[in-house]
Amino acid sequence: MLSAKTLAALGPEGPIARGLAELGVRHEARPGQLDMALAVAEAITAERVLLCEAGTGTGKTLAYLVPAILSGRRVVVSTATKALQEQIYAKDLPLLATHLGVEFSAALMKGLSNYVCRRRLAEALSGELPRDRAQTLARIEQWTRESISGDRVELEWLRDDDPAWRDVQSGSDTRIGQGCAFNERCFVTKMRDDAQRAKVIVVNHHLYLADLALRRGGPVRGKGVIPEHDVVIFDEAHQLEEIATEFFGIRVSSARVETIARDARRTFQALKANLGNDLAESLVRIDTMSDAARALFGALALRAPTADGRAPFPEDNWSDEMVELRGRLDASLESVARWAGKRNEEPLAVISRRAAAVRDDLSRVSSPGREDVPWIELRQRSCAVGISPIDLAPVFREELFAGNRPWPHTVVLTSATLATGEGFTHARRRLGVDRGAEELVVPSPFDFRKNAGVYVPVDLPEPNDSAFVDRAALRVIELIRASRGGAFVLCASTRNMRAFHAMLRDADLPWPVLCQGERPKFSLLAEFRERGDAILVATMGFWEGVDVPGRALRLVVIDKLPFAVPSDPVVAARHRAIEEEGRSSFTELSVPEAAIALKQGFGRLIRTCEDAGVVAILDKRLRTKGYGRTMRASLPPASPLFDLEQVRAFFEIVAHA
Repeated sequence: MLSAKTLAALGPEGPIARGLAELGVRHEARPGQLDMALAVAEAITAERVLLCEAGTGTGKTLAYLVPAILSGRRVVVSTATKALQEQIYAKDLPLLATHLGVEFSAALMKGLSNYVCRRRLAEALSGELPRDRAQTLARIEQWTRESISGDRVELEWLRDDDPAWRDVQSGSDTRIGQGCAFNERCFVTKMRDDAQRAKVIVVNHHLYLADLALRRGGPVRGKGVIPEHDVVIFDEAHQLEEIATEFFGIRVSSARVETIARDARRTFQALKANLGNDLAESLVRIDTMSDAARALFGALALRAPTADGRAPFPEDNWSDEMVELRGRLDASLESVARWAGKRNEEPLAVISRRAAAVRDDLSRVSSPGREDVPWIELRQRSCAVGISPIDLAPVFREELFAGNRPWPHTVVLTSATLATGEGFTHARRRLGVDRGAEELVVPSPFDFRKNAGVYVPVDLPEPNDSAFVDRAALRVIELIRASRGGAFVLCASTRNMRAFHAMLRDADLPWPVLCQGERPKFSLLAEFRERGDAILVATMGFWEGVDVPGRALRLVVIDKLPFAVPSDPVVAARHRAIEEEGRSSFTELSVPEAAIALKQGFGRLIRTCEDAGVVAILDKRLRTKGYGRTMRASLPPASPLFDLEQVRAFFEIVAHA
């Protein structure tokens, strides 16, 4: 029986405890871990849906991996972050492979953009390049000779935003398949072959949802990249809706067209011997497409309601001029697709398919359905138009929970922050989970009341007051002096982040002040951990998926309650849809989502049973507004601190002890 096997494996005398002891890790009894593991085992046995919130320190990864592996079924584990994906594959699964007493194979699958494409690399190296770009590509080429995976995570020296990687990364729209000259040595092909042979496959939400979208909307339903599986476990499941919004929507950008044009020029040059006199004509068609894209997106940028960010862009916003420019781009895309499609060379067929796909997407964006919200997005170097689904619950219900597909049979949704003060109501509603699903909340084993304090000042202005940032920054300085550094200052906006950083930098504090964006994220975190007394000012990118155990982090400051930006067209459309049905969008959507995000930010502080410190939430609405009670109920039971003297005393007694 699966439940009995699971208990034996995770018990105090079981193989996992012995394996951890061999590694010098003391294994303590975790009742919450056993409760979750049994719930997962029962869900697999009964082939049902399970929603489980497992607080920090529960040991939820082993709680779902052990019964999943012992079940003997093919399992897909999907995470929101690459960091957790890597941890499961490189740390947790090897531990279980060694000590669980069950043989199984495992594979790691990431989105295609994480892998280098040998063909695109060869084409890029064959063209004329700036010296620095050529040197970077040469280093990448040298790495491909030794790499087994082709995963860019191995390139620690390559910046996250290095444009050279975009020139050589794989993609669903750039792959040729078996007709490619590099197919036998293709890293993506190897990744997929490994997955086909594996019993446990570790993916991320981006890949799983992209695969789901492909199966749902592809020309041949069921033709995805992830192998068929019996069980799917979504860890960090609170991010599913946000990520799914991207993959079930459509985006057409100036950068997308220009990337096709750049790749097409390289492909044509690489095939110039075959093209002969047709080379000049092919380049003219590409130039015409590029010119048409620049004209259209230039006109769209002038009509964008905001200079930076996403805004609504309904169908009637398309002026006669833009409709004409759209027609010109459509015609040029059709010309490129038709011309490249007539050739026998497979690389040209890829260009043809990509141009045709942009043409189709542009048509859909121009005529959105009632269930979609159209938008325009303007950034410093690009402009994009697109549509996003307003309600994803029907998609999840049909594709995952309703049993319309032969697999998966079991779906586990888990996270440290999945429930709110009203339980799983919000998660069920947004993800389309019916009432037949099982529910379980496993509280954290950490003693928050002893080791954590929560400070919510009521004497500061509300965040929308013009005096808030200056007053709040002065309060942050006092808090940091009390903690003696070791602080995250988490801001809900880039503007606040920059303002706080400037004031902290000028405050002549004796501890280093770091800021998101100065260097890559991993580099900032490495220095923060090593210093032990640093201050890091950041935005939402550091609210979750960041693990800094120990004394290096003893103060977390949150500037304001993390409500979604109401002007965002997708957010606004979802609120409008709820209001049109006679319900309160603030109560049903804004408050639960902010509560989950707040709990994520709070969760940065206590990562182990030895950690201690203070979370300071500078938004008085948490105490003065009626919804504040609901949000406070979602937070761990930390000791309330009402003034700076209590904060200083808490640090002296607990955090500095």
